[in-house]
Amino acid sequence: MKTIFEKIVDGELPSVKIHEDEYCVVIMDINPIKKGHCLVVSKKPYEILAECPQDILCHLILVAQQADKNLREKLHCDGTNLIINNGKAANQQVPHLHIHIMPRYTGDNNTVAVPHDKYSDGEIEEYGKLLKF
Repeated sequence: MKTIFEKIVDGELPSVKIHEDEYCVVIMDINPIKKGHCLVVSKKPYEILAECPQDILCHLILVAQQADKNLREKLHCDGTNLIINNGKAANQQVPHLHIHIMPRYTGDNNTVAVPHDKYSDGEIEEYGKLLKF
């Protein structure tokens, strides 16, 4: 079954596109954190980051950079949040790789709150050894 993003890419569902190229579309988010919130969506339905070929991922990041610059210039936002919810456990609601770009303003009182873990003594070093590549 197609994801909502596949249907948008295939023209089966309407969207407000602000950019389109061979590898991705940039669309306005219909449930924005702040007005101007947009999504960089891969045209091929890679579910998670690890499935996306490096050249496509690099392209998506460069397009996200352009979108970020556009938001700052046109909306005069003070900052942006760029987020990839990568997998169901990370609150990815559509199993299709996409990057959120949200304009932010000083004092807007919106937060992207994520609870923090704490390491016990020596535990950070153990994780460092485990995750070294």
